[in-house]
Amino acid sequence: MEMVRLGRTELRVSPICYGTWQFGGDWGQVDEAAAIDSIRHARDRGITFFDTAQGYGFGVAERILGRALRGGGLEDVVVASKGGLRMDGDRLIRDASPEWLRRGVEASLDALGLDHIDLYQLHWPDSRTPPGESAAALHEMVEEGLIRHVGVSNFDVARLRMFPGVETLQPPYNLFRRDIEADVLPYAAEQDLGVLAYGPLAHGLLGGGFDEHTTFPADDWRASSPDFTGQTLRRNLGVVEELRTFAERRGASIGQLAVAWVLANPVVQVAIVGARSPKHLDDSISALDLSLNHDDLAEIDRIMAPAVPVQGPAPEGMG
Repeated sequence: MEMVRLGRTELRVSPICYGTWQFGGDWGQVDEAAAIDSIRHARDRGITFFDTAQGYGFGVAERILGRALRGGGLEDVVVASKGGLRMDGDRLIRDASPEWLRRGVEASLDALGLDHIDLYQLHWPDSRTPPGESAAALHEMVEEGLIRHVGVSNFDVARLRMFPGVETLQPPYNLFRRDIEADVLPYAAEQDLGVLAYGPLAHGLLGGGFDEHTTFPADDWRASSPDFTGQTLRRNLGVVEELRTFAERRGASIGQLAVAWVLANPVVQVAIVGARSPKHLDDSISALDLSLNHDDLAEIDRIMAPAVPVQGPAPEGMG
């Protein structure tokens, strides 16, 4: 797998990043042994970039990732984590205060079993903490060697401008969520920010396995999401079927098409995929062999015209 440079950092990473959100409990019960097998399969297939977060089960996903990577050699592995969320009773809230960020980094290092984190990202903007204070705290930890690079996730351009020294951005981006094309991606290109996009499969909608009878366990956030119920889901499933037909004409699966489309944007270096099974991961990796030309992209735009945007979750809706 050919490596790519992540923005203006010196990090060279695989264009497919293995994400671990699905191991934190927000998507239902987790089989830890199967999770470890999937992570190791990703490593065997040439993936060198792994993304996790303190907020994915508050140590659960990070511990699974750490256990999976130990013993396999870490010399070319890049680990990214995120902080700035905490539990307040039964509510998940944003907290990018210097004190909580430091506690988060220390907790993540312990859970991962590492002495440093290659890329540490502020998970969500926190309106109660001045961005400069959060940035200063993270850069102080860079100086201490606890983390090596600083990034943010889910930031708009206004917030990016207020966050000094940011090197990477992790935004949601997929065929059903393209709002960052208007200004976030142009700003990232201008500033040479590394862009690692999450949700390329629209949280499973572009995986090809849903129909109008699909239901989710009560502990899966999609069970109560308007994106995955009623008329919105039915309308978008019609779009998915047309995309599937187009993908099949190209000799690809709809999942491959979705990931290839994200990576076709020249500003996006990395697509984060969270696969519970080796089969699903292999499908996403195969997207690297699918090249979309101008006519392909225009046809995809035509197919997507009647789609309803899919917004996905925010911390306030996850507790």
